[in-house]
Order: sequence, then structure tokens, then C-alpha cells
Amino acid sequence: MRIYLDNAATTPLDPAVFEAMKPFMLEDFGNPSSTHAHGRKVRAAIESARKKIAELLNCTPGEIIFTSGGTEADNSILASGLQTYGVQTIISSPIEHHAVEHTLQILAAQRKITLRMVTLDDKGHVDMSHLEALLQENPRALVSLMHANNEVGNLLDIDRVGQLCDQYGAYFHSDTVQTVGHYRHNLGALKVHGIAAAAHKFHGPKGVGFMFIRKDKKIQPFMHGGAQERNMRGGTENVYGIVGLAKALEIAYRDMDDHKKHIEQLKISMIGQLKEQIPGVTFHGDSDNLNRSLYTVLNVSLPESEENDMMLFNLDLQGISASGGSACSSGATTGSHVLGALYPDSKRGAIRFSFGKYNTQEDVDVAVKKLAELVKVPA
Repeated sequence: MRIYLDNAATTPLDPAVFEAMKPFMLEDFGNPSSTHAHGRKVRAAIESARKKIAELLNCTPGEIIFTSGGTEADNSILASGLQTYGVQTIISSPIEHHAVEHTLQILAAQRKITLRMVTLDDKGHVDMSHLEALLQENPRALVSLMHANNEVGNLLDIDRVGQLCDQYGAYFHSDTVQTVGHYRHNLGALKVHGIAAAAHKFHGPKGVGFMFIRKDKKIQPFMHGGAQERNMRGGTENVYGIVGLAKALEIAYRDMDDHKKHIEQLKISMIGQLKEQIPGVTFHGDSDNLNRSLYTVLNVSLPESEENDMMLFNLDLQGISASGGSACSSGATTGSHVLGALYPDSKRGAIRFSFGKYNTQEDVDVAVKKLAELVKVPA
């Protein structure tokens, strides 16, 4: 039996989510843009889902725009935000997800916009003093900083960044793909103008997500060709995906406290066992600090060894599914840009274990045992 410890890449679909989706796969098949009864029934389901998500996040239904996932949401907010507000300077960090990093590089090159990178400390956290200095030098900039890093798990003080952006008139976008469904977001109070989410990160279906666009900071459409999503995103909606997304988020909020407690115990256990069984093991970023990192992610730093290049492959052979970085670029031949930015000269190995609500203590015990057997520590 295989053990799945790559939940930051994607999570298994909750059976209750699948049950909520089924009628819209088989029976309620109308096009939500149609005015007849078949279409109206499906339209009502979409709007009910939008209302539920808005209630959970404390925003208005009109501020939720459904997308194909986090990458589309990030691209839409960044590209359209720059165009709408005539931004001349972008402030970001070198460890953003490629959906942000690559998009900003392209936009900066195409539009001759200045791209400034905020300094990170030795653990990979944003230097708030440097961020404020950049905002002072570049008023009315666009700031894009992720709420939690998908590889090392570092959490951003998103409230503090929002306050700084508000103080200096900056447009604030945050990739919240790793935190929506795992942390509670009060968008009515948080000073952020746009966030991104993907259902498959919290036991919903793949291929659907949403962006939150604050009503007083609206942007121009990114995708054209129809009046769907309040004229903000052309194309027929992914109806059963949207229904599944709302159900998954509802379950996540209902059970969040219990799941957080359960998963934190698994992470604590893995940290302790790894320290006991693998001499010289450390942790990348701040992933072993439960107060400053995702409770769902642990990025393990293994002692330098020729065996490290094959570690993920060998773990896979042992029935353990984990990753070495961002799953969205798992086919790339280059290493992690996040670890490269934080540890440019390091030759240590990296394994990202990420936990979900279906993981057990036995999963952790077996994974640590297998990893300890595979690690070759120099004499």
C-alpha cells in the first residue's frame, strides 16, 4: 500500500465533495448562460456556491470570480491589475510560485516595468523594513507576495504587508493557494486587493479555483469572449467543479480546528523522529517552526550525499509519494528556484513532505523509517 505525503501538490477528493458534484455531471447538465429551466437550475447552483464561499471568507459574492485554478487567478490579477491602474513598479520576492514569478518577469519585460525584489532573511521571511523602504521609493506600486511558500512553508505576515500597502497606496496581491481551506481568511478586514485559490489544495476537484477582487479595486477582464462571471471571465463555467469547490471549502471550515490539530501532531512527530534517526538532518526555511510555517508542510534538508539526487525516486520505489519542490514544475531539469534563492551554495538534499487530513501516524512512522534507511551519511 502506498503512502501519500504530497498534499501541497494536490489532495485526494473528499467523497462528500464528489457526491455534491455528481448531480451536475449526470442530471443537471444545462448551460448556466441559458435562460430556460435547465440553465436556470445550474445558474442557481453556481450563485449558491459563490454565496457560500463569500460567507466563509467574509466578503461579498460579487468579489468572488471563478477561474480554472490558482495559476489563472494569479495571472489575471497581475496582468489586469497592472493595466487597470497604470502601475510602473512591481515589488515581489525571489521565492514566489512560478505562476507569479514567471508572470511578473514577462510583464516587466513586455511593458518595461521595473521589477524590484524584497530582501529575505536567512530563513526566507520577507524583510519588512526593506519592503517599507521599497514602498516609500515606489508609491502606488503593485506588491505580490504569497501568503505561504509552497515549498518551504514559510508564512507571510499578510496583515502587516496589507497595512504597509494601504499606507503607501500600493495594490496588494497575494497567492493564497496554500492557505485557503487551511486557515481562516477575513477578507472584510484584511487589506488585500486580490487573492488566488485552487480547490484541489483542500480536497476539492482539480481544474477550478477562484480569485477575490476587492469591489473598490476592480480590474479589467483577463479572459474575453463572453459575459460570464459578471463580465470578468469569458467562457462557460466549470459547473460541477464550482459546486465541488464550495462544498470542499465548507467542509474545510467546518472541520478546520480538528484537522489542524491532527496534522500538526503528525508534523511534530516527523520532526522529532527525523532528528532521532538521521544524524545531521535540518529543515529548509522555517518549516520546522510551527508558528511561522504551514502546518501542512515540512521541507527536510538532508546531509550532502551522492545518493540525494535519487532520493525521491528511491522513496517512490519504497511506496512513499513526496516531492523535492514545487509539483507544478516537477518535470523540469533544474532545481528548485526557492531553495536556490535561499541556499545558493548548498549541496544538501531536499524532500518536501506535506500532510493532509487522511494521513495517519503510521504513514509518518513508515516514511521516516524508509527515509532513514535510504540516507547515506558520510563517515
